[in-house]
Amino acid sequence: MENQQVKKNWKDKLKHEFIEYWINVAYLAIFFSVFIFYRRLILAHYDVYLEDYFMGVIKALVFAKVIMIGAFLRIGSRFEDKPLIIPVLYKSFLFTIWLAIFDVAEAFIRELIQVHSFGGAVDELSRHFTNIWIGGVIIVFVAFLPFFAIKELSRVLGSEKIQNLFLRRNTE
Repeated sequence: MENQQVKKNWKDKLKHEFIEYWINVAYLAIFFSVFIFYRRLILAHYDVYLEDYFMGVIKALVFAKVIMIGAFLRIGSRFEDKPLIIPVLYKSFLFTIWLAIFDVAEAFIRELIQVHSFGGAVDELSRHFTNIWIGGVIIVFVAFLPFFAIKELSRVLGSEKIQNLFLRRNTE
């Protein structure tokens, strides 16, 4: 009987993680895709055309997993007993830093593979930190504010209550 309970808990946890991952992907994909579309429209005004059609979705797939790893490592759980604005801001900031670190590590590894030398990769990486990169970091932080606000509300009120508030018709 106990083994069956462990199996059920394992399956429930896996199902929960799977659903959470795809919710994270959906939110991030919408946000990144809209921003990329906006950037493409602005650049098209100046006759600069980009072909990064699916970059928002690709970033969302990767970033959603990085966010889940950060949550597993309990990044940002320090102020969960404070008023919700504190953990929302704290988690938005920490997870922005977490993704920035991941982005820099990914860029460094990519450059290391391409140039085959540590010094060359460091030189190339120094070019990674542009105004565009800083703007992207700021956008991620702003995107995380409602993202973590909903997650914190769900943690405090319960995910079922949040789902009912957003997805069910109010009959009162």
